[in-house]
Amino acid sequence: MAIIRPAAAHGLARIEEIYDAIHTAEEAGNVSIGWVRGVYPTESFANKALAAGDLFVLEDGGKICATARINQEQVPEYAGGDWLYSDASDDEIMVLHTLVVDPQIAGHGYGRAFVAFYEQYAKKHGCPYLRMDTNAINTAARRFYAKLGFRESGIVGCTFNGIPGVRLVCLEKKLDF
Repeated sequence: MAIIRPAAAHGLARIEEIYDAIHTAEEAGNVSIGWVRGVYPTESFANKALAAGDLFVLEDGGKICATARINQEQVPEYAGGDWLYSDASDDEIMVLHTLVVDPQIAGHGYGRAFVAFYEQYAKKHGCPYLRMDTNAINTAARRFYAKLGFRESGIVGCTFNGIPGVRLVCLEKKLDF
């Protein structure tokens, strides 16, 4: 049975394995996410999220299968988004960052479960507005989030997380409490 919990230091090596597997899949042309090995995401990204207390993992059968960061930090690039809920105050917005599922076990509902957790986490913290982003070339993620009710709220050209030439898709959703 899958559970989602705050990450712990002993899980960082597994999180790094998932990042590495995604980088390998991208380099082989099996996925198109737009990440760059050694630039993003990295072990230091996971360490920073762990230290901040906002890194979560989905564990199934004792094995970490997915991870993401959940907090209220909106990246500066979001200022270029065409937000439908632009009048939402920062304290009403929860953000999902870097949701990853081990590509060896993708397709088992782990991403969907993580987004459901994110929505419940936002409700628990009084945040009716959800925001996240993905790279425009990540068409699988764009389809996935659309199926879950997220609206694309603009594409911002930028250097994102150290990667130049990113077309950052801003995504949002309003929850009903």
